[in-house]
Amino acid sequence: MQIPHDTRRALDVVVALVNTAAEADQPDGLATLGSLRGFVHEYAISDVGELGARDLAGVRTVRAKFAQVFAAPNPRAASVLINELVATAGTTPQLTDHDGYDWHVHYFAPGASVGDHLAADGGMALAFIVVSGEQERLRRCEAPDCRRAFVDLSRNRSRRYCDSRTCGNRLHVAAYRARRKEAGAEAPGSEHEEVVHGGEQQQGADHR
Repeated sequence: MQIPHDTRRALDVVVALVNTAAEADQPDGLATLGSLRGFVHEYAISDVGELGARDLAGVRTVRAKFAQVFAAPNPRAASVLINELVATAGTTPQLTDHDGYDWHVHYFAPGASVGDHLAADGGMALAFIVVSGEQERLRRCEAPDCRRAFVDLSRNRSRRYCDSRTCGNRLHVAAYRARRKEAGAEAPGSEHEEVVHGGEQQQGADHR
């Protein structure tokens, strides 16, 4: 699936934002203004002024909307949520080549709050996915103890885990161990026979 650079980057920010939400074993990643400043810095969100409590509340609201898009059962439901996001943000498309990036489109209006900034650019990136008929690529990790969001960019839409090196490997190892345990349970006495056989061999060696 071919995705323009700016759309791909906006999707990365959407996913990162959704994954800051509190889970059973994870605290809220946007609990304070300091954590919001850290997020803005880490993801190089441009044109952001001084941040305040209103910004924190606004970004949390946008985060919840993004999460709802990932949970939307069909394109129509997703489109309603996305339309609300971009309408509230007041999108104003502008071509820009700031900070060494090649020409790309910003959808947020000049002077927009960081929440509106994220809603506009993230909302349009999600709209691109829906318009492309690829909504099913907006997924949650299938590991039982993980609900992290991700965008499946594999060719055959086969990705199941947020990170194959952690959740994927962990699940594969668990499945392998379960198969080994089941195989051992299906052969009762095999372990005993092996021990006895080994003992007989040792006895034979002692008589030599």
